[in-house]
Amino acid sequence: MTSRSRAEQPEFIRRQYEFAAHIRDPEHQPAPIDIEDRRMGIYRELFFNNVESFIAGTFPVLRKIHDDASWNTLLRAYFSRHESRTPLFLEMPREFLNWLKTGHGEQSGNFPFLQELAHYEWVELALSISEESLEVPGVDSNGNLLKGVPVLSPLAWHLAYSYPVHRIGPDCLPDSPGATQTFLVVYRDRTDEVGFLEINPVTKRLLELVDEDSGATGAALLDRIASEMNHPNPDTVIKGGKEILDDLHKKDIILGTRQS
Repeated sequence: MTSRSRAEQPEFIRRQYEFAAHIRDPEHQPAPIDIEDRRMGIYRELFFNNVESFIAGTFPVLRKIHDDASWNTLLRAYFSRHESRTPLFLEMPREFLNWLKTGHGEQSGNFPFLQELAHYEWVELALSISEESLEVPGVDSNGNLLKGVPVLSPLAWHLAYSYPVHRIGPDCLPDSPGATQTFLVVYRDRTDEVGFLEINPVTKRLLELVDEDSGATGAALLDRIASEMNHPNPDTVIKGGKEILDDLHKKDIILGTRQS
C-alpha cells in the first residue's frame, strides 16, 4: 500500500498500520508518538514471542542448531518482512516455510540445508492435523499385493532430499548435499502416530508408481522396475518387492488393493 493511499484512509486505520508496523519492525518503524514506550514494549514482546514460540515448537531441530542470536535474527527477519496470507496459528509454520522457499533460507550465513530441514519438520505437523482418512472407499485391506492394484495411503508422503535431513542435529551439520539423495516416507498410521521411514531408491520408485494409480498390479509395477534397472533376473526383484509391499502394508503406508 502506498503512502498516498494510506493518507486517504480514515485516521483510525492509519493508526492501526502505524501501530502494527512498529510491532513488526521496531528497529526501522517508529512507535506512535503518543503511546508510552513501556506499553508498546509489552505489545512488541507479546506478538513476537507468540510467533517465535510457535515456530520453535514446530521446528525443534531447526531451533536447536541455532544459537539464540542467529535464531532471533532469522525470526526477526521473518516477522518483519513476511506478509502472511492467513491468521490461523496452525498455518503459521507453512507461512514460515513459504518464506524460506522464496530465497530467504539461502541468504548468506544460513545453513545450506535450512529449507529442506524446515520442510521435513513441517511435514510432521501437516500429517498430524490432516483431515484425510485411512478409511478409503473401495480398498480391500487384505488384498493380494502382487495380483491386485496396491493403494497408497493419503497420509503417506514419499519425499526426496539433497541432505540427510533426518540425521541433522547439533552434531550433524552437513555443509554440502550428500553423494546421493535421501529418500524418506513420513506417514500417519491407524493409531494416529506419525512415523518416519528411510527407504532405498527401489522403494521410492515403487511408491511413485503406486502413487500414479495407473491400475497396474503390484507384480506389473515390480516388473517395470526390474526393466528400468535392466535387472538380469526380474523374479528376484518381484520377490524382494513383495517383501517391501508387505512391510509398507503393515505400517499403513500401503492400505491394501483396489477392489474390482
